[in-house]
Amino acid sequence: MEITYDLLRHSEEINTYIRQADASLEALGFTEHSFAHVAKCAKQAADLLEELGYPARTVELARIAGYLHDIGNVVNRVDHAQSGAIMAFRLLDKLGMPPEETAAVITAIGNHDEETAYPVNELAAALILADKSDVRRSRVRSKDTIAFDIHDRVNYAVERSGLKLDKEAKTITLELEIDSSICPILEYFEIFMTRMLLCRKAAAFFDLRFGIVINGQIMM
Repeated sequence: MEITYDLLRHSEEINTYIRQADASLEALGFTEHSFAHVAKCAKQAADLLEELGYPARTVELARIAGYLHDIGNVVNRVDHAQSGAIMAFRLLDKLGMPPEETAAVITAIGNHDEETAYPVNELAAALILADKSDVRRSRVRSKDTIAFDIHDRVNYAVERSGLKLDKEAKTITLELEIDSSICPILEYFEIFMTRMLLCRKAAAFFDLRFGIVINGQIMM
């Protein structure tokens, strides 16, 4: 049986881990990392590879990696990419996914966190771009925190975000609309610069240049 994104998305076992991982992050004060985040990452990573002309099965594996990438948070936030890769190996192996596909997926999961990440394959590169570009107001759990939590403030200030691929120009651009009355644009780079530099490496994997446009202005 071919393992599909739809199969995993309806797995109560996997969804239990996603729910508990997000509950742990909520207790620690992190932004939303539940089904909205992982589904968005799954779609964005898959859409990017599809636009770049990768085979349908590779696109499907990107969806799977996106959906599973944060389950390691159920163990601990520290080293969650590596914990998640180990958990994903156990889950996918048990379901009967071929080793070469399992290897590709767990490599991507194990290489998505900026402290240890590198775009070592196309799934990892697509997942990095999808994960690090998911900045949005709806990830903030409570408006009450934006006065003292810079991560919540920056996310809450983002009114629109999206990745735009231009194959002819060989660019991929993160386009953001930020309400600067909520936070100055500098605060975005204060917390996300490391992630944006990682996105530059991920884009380079596809022979693309990574850029950022904020409120219509080219920033990077």
